[in-house]
Amino acid sequence: MGEDNGELKEYQPLLKDFKEPAQQIKVPSKSLLLAVCAAGIGGTFQYGYNISIINAPTKAVQNFINQTWTERYNTEISTQVLTLLWSTIVSIFTLGGLVGASVGGTLAIRFGRKGTLLFNNTFALLAALFMGLSYPSGTFELLIIGRFLTGVNAGIGICVQALYIGEIAPRALRGAMAMGTSIFITGGILTGQVIGLNELLGKEEYWPILLSTICIPAIIQLLTLPWFPESPRYLLIDRGDDVACKKALMWFHGPDKYHGEKEDIERERVSAIGIKPKKPWELFTDTSLRWQLLTLFIIHTSQQLNGINAIYFYADYVFTQAGIPADKIPYATVGTGACECITALTCGLLIESLGRRALIIGGYSLMSVCCICFTIALTFQESSPWVPYLSMICVFAFILSFGLGPGGVTNILTTELFTQTDRPAAYMIGGSINWIAFFFIGMIFPFIVNGLKQYCFLVFLVICCLVATYIFFVVPETKNKTFLEIQREFRSRKKLIAANGTEGPLLSTPM
Repeated sequence: MGEDNGELKEYQPLLKDFKEPAQQIKVPSKSLLLAVCAAGIGGTFQYGYNISIINAPTKAVQNFINQTWTERYNTEISTQVLTLLWSTIVSIFTLGGLVGASVGGTLAIRFGRKGTLLFNNTFALLAALFMGLSYPSGTFELLIIGRFLTGVNAGIGICVQALYIGEIAPRALRGAMAMGTSIFITGGILTGQVIGLNELLGKEEYWPILLSTICIPAIIQLLTLPWFPESPRYLLIDRGDDVACKKALMWFHGPDKYHGEKEDIERERVSAIGIKPKKPWELFTDTSLRWQLLTLFIIHTSQQLNGINAIYFYADYVFTQAGIPADKIPYATVGTGACECITALTCGLLIESLGRRALIIGGYSLMSVCCICFTIALTFQESSPWVPYLSMICVFAFILSFGLGPGGVTNILTTELFTQTDRPAAYMIGGSINWIAFFFIGMIFPFIVNGLKQYCFLVFLVICCLVATYIFFVVPETKNKTFLEIQREFRSRKKLIAANGTEGPLLSTPM
C-alpha cells in the first residue's frame, strides 16, 4: 500500500497542471457510431452468429457424416461415433474460442486494436472455405477444422473489439458505446436464427452455404474498418505517437470537442510512465489488482453459468419441455433472439442514466425471480393447457433480464476496472474464463436436466443470487469516471481493510 501512495505522489507534479475538461461529450459523433459498427460486424457479431447457425443444420450434417462414413468404409456409422463426431463439431468452437481469447490481448498490443481485428478476419475466411468445401469433397473433418477456426475468430473478436470500442468512446458515453459489444452479439444470434429458418437457408441441401455465410461479416469489416483510425489511447500510451493520437481524437470527436478526452488520456499516460503492458500472470502477482481480478472471475464465470447459454444451446429441448408444439419451436427460438437484441439496445439507452450497478444487480435479481417462476411452471405444466405458455413467458422474461443487466454490463466492467497497461491481459484472463465456463455449461447441462428434471433452473437461481450479492457489497459504480478514478476507488478499499482489519462493503458511490 505504501508503494501505491508513493507512485501517486511521484506523479503529482505532472498531474497538477491538468485541468478537468470544461465539458464532456454527451452525444456520439457519426464517425464514432460508424466505427463501432465497423468493429462489431466482424467482431462479436461473428460470436453470436456462430452460436446460433449451428443449430439449424443438425440433422443435415449428421446425415452427411453418415453418408460419407458409409462411402468410405462400406458400413453405417454407429450411433455413438456419430454423436461423438457431431459433439466435436459443436464443442470444438469453444476450444477455438479459448485459444483466441488467450492470444487476443497479445495481438492487440503488438498489432494494435484495429490491426488485430482486421487480421482476425483471416480465420473467418479460412473457416468459411473449409466448411463450404466439406460437402463437395466428402470430408467431414473439414467441418471440425472450420468450427475450430470460427472459435479462434470469435475469441479474438470478443477480446479486441471490446478493447477498441472502450478506448475510442468518450468518458460520458463509454457505457453506451461499449454496449455495441452486446448489441452485435445478440444481433448475430438473431441473424443466425432467422437465416437458419426453412424459408431461407435452413433446408437440408443448403447447409454448406449456411455454414459458409460467416465470410460475409468478415468481408464487410475488411472493406469498412480500414477507413477508421486506431485507438487513440493505444497510439499515445502504447506507441507514444502524440500526433496520431490527436488526429484520431479529432476524427472521432471533431476538432472542437476532443480536448477533454486528450487530457484524460494524457493523465493515464503519465500514470503509466515506465510501465510496460503486463502479461496475464503478472496481474495475479499484483496485490493492488486483487479485487478487480476477483470481480473479473466472478462476473465472467456467472455470465456463462447463469443459464442463458443453456437456453440457446438446448432451446428446442427447453421449449419441448414447456409444451410448445414442435412446428412452433423454430419461431419461438427466433423470438428469444429478438428479445435479447431489443433488451441490449434498451440497456444501451439506460446505462448512462441508471449506472452499471443498478442494471447488473437488477438483472441478476430479476433472473432469480424468473428461475423460481419457471421451475413452478414446469412442475405444474400438465395441470392446465395454458401453463406451458406461462413457461415460455418465463423464458422470455429471463432473457429480458439477462439482456438488461449482465449481458451488457459485464464487458463494460472488464474495460473500466483496469487501466491501459493492465487491460489487454485482463481481457485475456476474462475471455479464457468465459470460454472455459461456456464449455463447462455445455457439457454438464444435460446431466443437470436429467438429474434434477424441472428443478434444473434452481442451480442457476443460486448462482444469480450469489453474484448479485457480491456486486452489491464489492463493486463500485464506474459511470462517468476515468479509469484512474476507478482504480483509486479499489485502492481506497485496500487502505480501508489495512486500517480496520475488516472487509467492509465498497459502497463509496451511490447505486
